[in-house]
Amino acid sequence: MEKLLETILSIKVIGPVITVIIMFIIYKILKRIIKKIFSFKTSKIKEKKQLTLMKFFINIARVICFIIAIVIILGIFGVNTAALVTSLGAITVVLGLALQDVLKDFISGIAFIFEDSYNVGDWVTINGFKGEVISLGTKTTRVKAYEGDVLIINNARITEVINHTSANSLAIVDVNVSYEEDISRVEKVLNELCLELKNKLTTLKGEIELLGIEKLDSSSVVFRITAEVESGSQYNVQREIRKQVKLKLDKNNITIPYNQLVVHNERV
Repeated sequence: MEKLLETILSIKVIGPVITVIIMFIIYKILKRIIKKIFSFKTSKIKEKKQLTLMKFFINIARVICFIIAIVIILGIFGVNTAALVTSLGAITVVLGLALQDVLKDFISGIAFIFEDSYNVGDWVTINGFKGEVISLGTKTTRVKAYEGDVLIINNARITEVINHTSANSLAIVDVNVSYEEDISRVEKVLNELCLELKNKLTTLKGEIELLGIEKLDSSSVVFRITAEVESGSQYNVQREIRKQVKLKLDKNNITIPYNQLVVHNERV
């Protein structure tokens, strides 16, 4: 029993445990400090960049705490850590060759952050995959599509980025009306609708306007309405505009054409 107690209390057993606990506490403190540093309020776009940088530095803090804990534990078990640190130059070269892909991902991640290519919360298309950036780490970027699919891609493999959030979006709605309708009257009604929606659309960032006749279709005259809105909100705005267009046209007895099937029944 005494030997078991001595073993448990020996430095080689309790030392690593204490080291892990202390480094975990230090990591939690660093994490709280980093969150505090990036907690100040700013514009929406800068806020996304803050969130991205915060998560990035938290990841770095975790890696550093892990490495320090390993070095201390090796020292407890008698490994000459001083010599280990001295030979870091050679080790770095070897690791650089062995982990060159990891280093490429790390460097690419830093470049994406500081070049402001995209941030957490941005809607992007990366290598043809469109979605919201949910994570930008030291190795990978995670993008969640509207349907729920998640792309996990190494930073170094990202060759093409389209950022849909860096500027306002444009909601576009085409309105089809019958050729029999009075064009001037239709324009007046749609202009009235644009004025009404100007105070109703909360994500509107610019003008909502009727551009005029977009084209003459085979069975209808097509008008186009556009609205400059917050990035990513264009789809919801388009749905709302279509709803209001239908209500407005019904109220003014303006016909929306629809496909009709004519069946000829000839008796022989």
